[in-house]
Amino acid sequence: MTNPESMALRRGIAGTLLFDGELASRGFELNAMCFSFNDQANRAAFLADEEGYCRRYNLTAEQRDAVARRDVLGMIEAGGNVYYLAKLAGIFGLNVQDLGALQTGMSVAEFKQYLLDQGTAAGCAPERHSEGLAA
Repeated sequence: MTNPESMALRRGIAGTLLFDGELASRGFELNAMCFSFNDQANRAAFLADEEGYCRRYNLTAEQRDAVARRDVLGMIEAGGNVYYLAKLAGIFGLNVQDLGALQTGMSVAEFKQYLLDQGTAAGCAPERHSEGLAA
């Protein structure tokens, strides 16, 4: 029997993908590869032979294509979890704010301002939270 509350939670936010069990299963290998980037030797191995490294983790054609194109939204649609994808993005000099901007279609500056505005709307003092948002 389906719980109506859990169904409401599964709907998520309009325009976003809900990272659920199905998406997690689909992205397991991609996320495992990204987790491997905690090790500097693995980051170097990826940069030396990106295609080979992706094959080593059995990425699907869709995942390999998204990685090759640096298509973060494509990686998310292919099961990538943004917290693991941040490890891959770091190899290319991107941070989580860069990923947030890509996900929302905003510039990084617009996304940073959006975060500041959300904190202010929630009653957070912007001066306490802006240090980490400075360019």
